[in-house]
Amino acid sequence: MYGVSNNVPPVRVRRVRGDGVDLAVYEQGDPAAPTLVLLHGYPDTHAVWDGVAGRLAGRFHVVRYDVRGAGASSRPAGRRRYTLDYLTADLAAVLDATAPDRKKVHLVGHDWGSIQAWEAACTMPERFASFTSISGPSLDHVGHWMRRNLRRPTPRNLKAALGQMLRSWYIYFFQTPLVPGLLWRAGLGRPFGHALELGEGVVPDGRHPAPTLGRDGAAGVALYRANMLQRLRRPRDRRTDVPTQVIVPTRDLFVSPHLVGGLAGRAPNLSLRTIAAGHWVVRSHADVVARWIGEHAAAATGGALGAAEERAVRRAAVRPGRRPFDGSLVVVTGAGGGIGRATALAFAERGAEIVAADVDLPAAQRTAELVGLLGPAAHAVRVDVSDASAMEDFAKAVLHEHGVPEVVVNNAGIGMAGPFLDHTEDDWRQVLGVNLWGVVHGSRLFGARMAEHGQGGHIVNIASAAAYTPSRALPAYSTSKAAVLMLSECLRAELKGEGIGVTAICPGVVNTGITRTFRLAGGSAAEQDAARARAAKAYALRGYGPDKVAARIVTAVLRDRAVVPVTPEARAGRVLARVSPGLMRLLARLRIG
Repeated sequence: MYGVSNNVPPVRVRRVRGDGVDLAVYEQGDPAAPTLVLLHGYPDTHAVWDGVAGRLAGRFHVVRYDVRGAGASSRPAGRRRYTLDYLTADLAAVLDATAPDRKKVHLVGHDWGSIQAWEAACTMPERFASFTSISGPSLDHVGHWMRRNLRRPTPRNLKAALGQMLRSWYIYFFQTPLVPGLLWRAGLGRPFGHALELGEGVVPDGRHPAPTLGRDGAAGVALYRANMLQRLRRPRDRRTDVPTQVIVPTRDLFVSPHLVGGLAGRAPNLSLRTIAAGHWVVRSHADVVARWIGEHAAAATGGALGAAEERAVRRAAVRPGRRPFDGSLVVVTGAGGGIGRATALAFAERGAEIVAADVDLPAAQRTAELVGLLGPAAHAVRVDVSDASAMEDFAKAVLHEHGVPEVVVNNAGIGMAGPFLDHTEDDWRQVLGVNLWGVVHGSRLFGARMAEHGQGGHIVNIASAAAYTPSRALPAYSTSKAAVLMLSECLRAELKGEGIGVTAICPGVVNTGITRTFRLAGGSAAEQDAARARAAKAYALRGYGPDKVAARIVTAVLRDRAVVPVTPEARAGRVLARVSPGLMRLLARLRIG
């Protein structure tokens, strides 16, 4: 055994005879629990799985082993003994030793471990209850994918194929004689460790990269020489019905996300999950990877899942007719009417479960009823977005009862017009409280949990064309919306590294209920009513409905847009603000209404 923390089951070590090699096998957890086998890649050892294994050993009998040529296992001579046939035979020997009576096990592979796991899942599927693949596609699938792209040489297909070829530069280098092995033995391990730390934040911990890295790297070159060119030149027809989950790190420098294209035809029981991480995601995001492995294993065997886990599994499933937001949770503030209600319905039409929040509870309940008619679940909540403590309670309730949302739309807003000198301190406090602080609270509370959860997400903040088109009639409103626009740009820069998109939506004149509720600073009751009537009439004549804004919001989330001016006047104002700010200042002096 080697040292582990007090709350992690200890590791048991034994030797298993593979196909002509001795394999060092490491086990954790109760042998009576479902068996989970973790296969490492190149140039790693079983230690790359330490974080994931420690998190799963309380629920599973976790089995890891150093593959032939790595760590404490034997290093056979000659590249022929590194073919996938030998690797699969080694895995079968480990399964026979650790999961007797041919019990089905859960299989997980990373990098080369995933490549050999694909071979096993396709050639002996009866041994596996589930399979999770991370950054290691089937070589046969890659061969077919490359041929398909080159047979239809569209710009998109050629770009994808060329991109993967460039990512695979090291494969060609490993085909050269002697040099790769000599470099590993000469000390390539040290710069390799530095590159991991600088590029992916994976800090060497004494176990990974392994002390045997130089020998492992030199021996493992045979994996590439024995399999790559042969399989890519003459790919076989490899298919599997094992429930398969593919985790796709979107920043992987070696494996293109495009390689999942067409995969459902060869693995029909397929789930896909993306994460903003690099190739060594099993170390940099061990908590997320462990959680996804556990969810997938439970779903494949009918195990118990919480509501949030069930939704996550549904969202990951690849099936015919799947809508873009199936299994997603979308939170919309100001959902009692107008753009908020239209946005809730638009996401619901595309499969999302909705939390409709509004200061007017009956209006939020009506939105939830309308969502229910479309099929997805909906939940109505009363909340004043300007109240920090109320928003804290709201966020906690959502997270506890429904889980971490994939999309948050900070839509709640109020309007106010009138000269600056007529605005009181309370006027400013009210407008900024809802329009700006409501966005701050929603972005902060949900964004933090999105980042912690590690699955990415999207925050949509409703700004306005008034954010960049100054007007003497809208000092408080325009200021609040300009702040929302800048906040969104700053958040986008900060959260991009967490896989969280941020969009500022800038509508122009849209026919919504805001015209019936906006206030005229310093106006009498009669003047307030008259101003609202004029605004409502003008907005109705404009005829641009909130459903059109909602459609642009959905598109912005799908395409990760930064700033979206919605109406023609909003787009024109955006252009003028950039190319002729002096003209915008002149227009701002006009009296309107």
